[in-house]
Amino acid sequence: MNLALFDLDHTLLPLDSDHEWGEFLARIGAVEAESFRKANDQWFAHYQAGTLDPIKYLEFAFEILSRFPRAQLDEMHRQFMQEVVQPAILPQAVALVKKHLDAGDLVAIVTATNHFVTKPIAEQFGRVHLIAAMPELDAQGNITGKLVGTPTLGAGKVTHTDAWLAELGHTLDKFERSYFYSDSQNDIPLLERVTHPIATNPNAKLLAHAQERGWPVLNLFEDGHAQ
Repeated sequence: MNLALFDLDHTLLPLDSDHEWGEFLARIGAVEAESFRKANDQWFAHYQAGTLDPIKYLEFAFEILSRFPRAQLDEMHRQFMQEVVQPAILPQAVALVKKHLDAGDLVAIVTATNHFVTKPIAEQFGRVHLIAAMPELDAQGNITGKLVGTPTLGAGKVTHTDAWLAELGHTLDKFERSYFYSDSQNDIPLLERVTHPIATNPNAKLLAHAQERGWPVLNLFEDGHAQ
């Protein structure tokens, strides 16, 4: 059994689900549109630049979620999936994950986006595990606004992946072949840990790093082939 890890946003999806969720909340009137969009765009710019404070961002994101009962949140998410996410899921992305599942690989999506937003998305890619930032829940399943544990960003992806594998009785270095597909320089710590890092739809910073290291580059949404 080999290991296949995938980032989600701009790797398997041609969008950022976290940012799009914020845009969706503004569009349906769940938040005050102008001020929220400004904040949402600022957080996203920090993420793209690699300067995001993940704890402060998740506190911002979870505080928004804590304003709504869980049943209402889930209903909004179903609408979000139908209107935004499902039209963006492309067959070549599903096929790439399926290739690893069919090979019997252990497959997980490892994302900095929170578990509430990403769990229904991950389910669209088959029987995959999900490693994501966890919101605290109360006894009724409502989101309290607090983060459980540590963020799943940058080196945090390594920490969480190691912990998940340990729960399954594995260690990362025991896999003969381990893959990680990602688009962002934020994921270099985990890309450096696997035997087969694959820069997937890479941004400029990751592309430069991949070329320097001789990593393959996969433009999944253009032609589905590695270079």
